Amino acid sequence: MKRSMKLVSIAIVLLVLAGMAAGCAKETLEIHNPWDLEAAVFENGFQEQPIDSVFLNDGDLVDISLEMVPLTASPPTSIAMPSHPGTAQKKNDKADIDYSNSKDGYVMIAYLSKTTKALRVQIKGPDQVAYTYTLKNDGSYEVFPLSAGNGDYSIGVFEQVEGTKYSTSNSATIKVTLTDQNAPFLRPNQYVNFKSDSETVKKAAELMKDTKDLNEKIAAVYNFVVKNFTYDTELAKNVQSGYLPNVDAVLAKKKGICFDYAAVMTAMLRSQGVPTKLVVGYTGQQYHAWINVFSTETGWMNSAIYFDGKSWKLMDPTFASSAKESSDVMKYIGDGKNYQAKYLY
Repeated sequence: MKRSMKLVSIAIVLLVLAGMAAGCAKETLEIHNPWDLEAAVFENGFQEQPIDSVFLNDGDLVDISLEMVPLTASPPTSIAMPSHPGTAQKKNDKADIDYSNSKDGYVMIAYLSKTTKALRVQIKGPDQVAYTYTLKNDGSYEVFPLSAGNGDYSIGVFEQVEGTKYSTSNSATIKVTLTDQNAPFLRPNQYVNFKSDSETVKKAAELMKDTKDLNEKIAAVYNFVVKNFTYDTELAKNVQSGYLPNVDAVLAKKKGICFDYAAVMTAMLRSQGVPTKLVVGYTGQQYHAWINVFSTETGWMNSAIYFDGKSWKLMDPTFASSAKESSDVMKYIGDGKNYQAKYLY
């Protein structure tokens, strides 16, 4: 008995020492964002770098770089607007991670400490895909989706030290159980940013006012975008890492890169109660953005979502608009094998 107790005591001491050593160690973390422009200039596609999965203690240093900007040329309901009531949060003197509404598929984060340095947020869900975002330094709350469904999420907030070196300001691990699996794709977020009085929302209501069938609503928005928007080649040449679509500005110009096309259509459909995913991934070797739409009859239409009277087509508004819906391009769009999703927003 005494020998057993002695062994247990030794084990406890070893565990404590191991924990102290881990707590004192300084590690680095390479974090990527889907809009890394540097990789976008590679003619042969972009070379992806590994993403570490470790979240560090507050004050620990991490190495963060942004990924590329994608450049390749149900009845209406009230809009569910995000909020941060503070009923469930991880808050310190630097940042507030408010996950009060995680059941609705999002968290809201604000940086509370004054700084002129760049800020980053990283969210990793049960699918182990790391999503990295920019964060404003003006103290305002921003919305970030929980795109991977139910499960455990790690959330980190980071402040730039120099270059791509970032210090951990706050972090949290939360367990998410969604009230609706489509919830993350019904609300505005940092990439699909709209309000109830946005011009994009008003236009969506106008386009769908005489339609009752869900397919007709989707087609109305789709046709408006592909027939009226043009690709902004100048923006594509000069866009910077961390670029975020301004859907009302894009609507006013009727011009943008593929990220803008997808964001406008996603905002329009979500504002009218249609679950819609803004998807970032690859078409061949090209980094690109498109959308997937949910139907109560067929579920998520990931590779064939535009019905032309005979079959569904992948609703990629950029390719359809740029090619004036030529038969070759529409055939390419309709083949889901040509698309590989990487991020869902």
